[in-house]
Amino acid sequence: MSGQPLYVVLLGAPGAGKGTQAARLSEELGMAHVSSGDLFREHLSRETELGLLAKSYMDKGDLVPDDVTIAMVMDRLSRPDCEGGAILDGFPRTLPQAEALDRELAKGGHSISVAPYIRVREEILLARLGGRWTCRDCGAIYHQLFNPPKVEGVCDVCGGALYQRPDDTPETHKRRIDVYMEQTQPVIDYYRQAGVLVEIDGEPGVDTVYDALLAGVQRAKQWRS
Repeated sequence: MSGQPLYVVLLGAPGAGKGTQAARLSEELGMAHVSSGDLFREHLSRETELGLLAKSYMDKGDLVPDDVTIAMVMDRLSRPDCEGGAILDGFPRTLPQAEALDRELAKGGHSISVAPYIRVREEILLARLGGRWTCRDCGAIYHQLFNPPKVEGVCDVCGGALYQRPDDTPETHKRRIDVYMEQTQPVIDYYRQAGVLVEIDGEPGVDTVYDALLAGVQRAKQWRS
């Protein structure tokens, strides 16, 4: 197992805090943070072949096929900063994506090392999502109760203006959570059967959740080394 890259799949419903925790893990471990949302934005803004292909589906209101998404992810994982592995945030989201990712990694003799699942009850997810504010410039996320900015309406990171998404309604948030769980529960079960799932209680404070998450990833890292 010596020299094997560490591939972490971070799972959790909207409001579970995946993005925040992935960014902290990335900094602590010196690993690339690969967000599916960032990948799409990058390819679309650069008008790459994959970006234009994805746009052709999106413009018609269709879902981007898994093979296009997988190609974007594998392209990202081939870059030098992913040589030691990466933290995958927001992907895979469906069972076919998880199976396709495994097939692609296996071509290089690699596999998913650990899949932490941040568990949070629905009522807490809804409370968290309801108070969320996002920076227009850098995308940093704040919460009026759990993680307020130092100055109201201003991003701590870059000074950009904070805004609340127009679809921030309880009904919309509940639908997002329901869709996520419907799509992703088979992925959770898949990684549990593979023996790499680590369940994390996502309801305590951010630091407590992070400590548990880091411990789970470090155990996988030690096993791989």
